[in-house]
Amino acid sequence: MKIRKAVLPVAGLGTRFLPATKAQPKEMLPIVDKPLVQYAVEEVSASGIPMVIFVTGRGKTAIENHFDVSAELEQELAEKGKQELLERIRSISGLMRFAYVRQQTPRGLGHAILTARDVVDEEPFAVLLSDDVVANPVPCLKQMLAVFERYGRSVVAIERVARKAVGSYGIIRGRLMPDEEWQGRLFRIDDMVEKPAPSEAPSNLAVIGRYILTPAIFQELAATTPGSGGEIQLTDGLRRLLTKEPIYGYLFEGNRYDAGDKLGFLQATVELALNRPDLGKEFRKYLKSLRL
Repeated sequence: MKIRKAVLPVAGLGTRFLPATKAQPKEMLPIVDKPLVQYAVEEVSASGIPMVIFVTGRGKTAIENHFDVSAELEQELAEKGKQELLERIRSISGLMRFAYVRQQTPRGLGHAILTARDVVDEEPFAVLLSDDVVANPVPCLKQMLAVFERYGRSVVAIERVARKAVGSYGIIRGRLMPDEEWQGRLFRIDDMVEKPAPSEAPSNLAVIGRYILTPAIFQELAATTPGSGGEIQLTDGLRRLLTKEPIYGYLFEGNRYDAGDKLGFLQATVELALNRPDLGKEFRKYLKSLRL
């Protein structure tokens, strides 16, 4: 089946960015001149998926407003002759179809995905976490779709991390697939461990915020016992799914920025700005002028 829907969980409280997120969603913090969540939505659009389902919560109406038509703003820009800016604003609401479901209480990523079950229905779907910004000419999600089209099973994006950093990620234990198209990049997962100690980690292959999931994940998440804080973890649901059907880990091509972390957010801002044709040259000149 073709992937027609992508789920973006955006109900989190964004506590790592307080006080900036006290009155605005973390997902609306800008990297250069676009909010975090728009990078994720544009990746979905560039991968050919026609619908995004936002899993929202209290205080997230700014996200809905951002992807809605703003008639007053468009009229003002048109009257002032700012045609290029007008087209950019109009393109946001025209990216794709949007749907919104409410997660009344943040109870983990697995629960957020369960909240979207009725809208997703019984078909495979993608999940993107907007904290992870991936820069590459071929979008990370589009790379994963090629794997899904070949194997028809769940695919998670993975990357190699420093051994000392494995405690911040879900880590896979897997077998390299003898597939000529993705030599050295595709693994069949045998197990997943959430945030292991470096001495206990089965590898340094970490799961990042891109997933393609079969609808069977819903049944497994519904049967998953909540952990600390009453949260349902996606990793636990995926481990249950592993006993029923294969899951693949894809070592994607591109640079990932952990924009859910303050340092990662700054790194993403600097590097994406340097790659902008309208800003890169002058910004690079400015950075070289600093006495660091």
